[in-house]
Amino acid sequence: MDMKSKNEIKKLDTKELDVAETMFVCNIENKVFQSIVLHCLSQIDGISLGEGNFIDNLFGRSAEGVKGIYAEQDEKHNSINIKVEVSIYYGLPIPLKAEEIQTKVSQTITQLTGLHVASVHVIITNVIAIEEAEISSQSTPVQNNVRNVHEHIDAAYSDEF
Repeated sequence: MDMKSKNEIKKLDTKELDVAETMFVCNIENKVFQSIVLHCLSQIDGISLGEGNFIDNLFGRSAEGVKGIYAEQDEKHNSINIKVEVSIYYGLPIPLKAEEIQTKVSQTITQLTGLHVASVHVIITNVIAIEEAEISSQSTPVQNNVRNVHEHIDAAYSDEF
């Protein structure tokens, strides 16, 4: 190579050679968050969804998503806000069940999506009498085990001092 060729190579502007960075984007539909929350709720005894048919929601047969489970994504902060409307069986401590729901939902969504869960707002929409729970569990395979609820209530509220 002659001296002139070497100087031309050195004068080459490196900005012309810069390749644009690859941008990776992953969008998660709200139905996915609803499904994750629904599976979390199915593992917690003593609660049921506030509205809708549990089986249809579980198998994704609902047209407009899962009633009683709402997800709002904040793309700027890479986080998610969840609102869950549930009914609780009579006699169970509401603050403990709400905390159990919040912890389970938050941990599972973070584990599966990598997103920060900014909030899990639990709204108790109804109290279900144990008798109603037994009737509904006979007609459909509700996510809650009524026998476990009876045992939990008996253990939590004994007559002994």
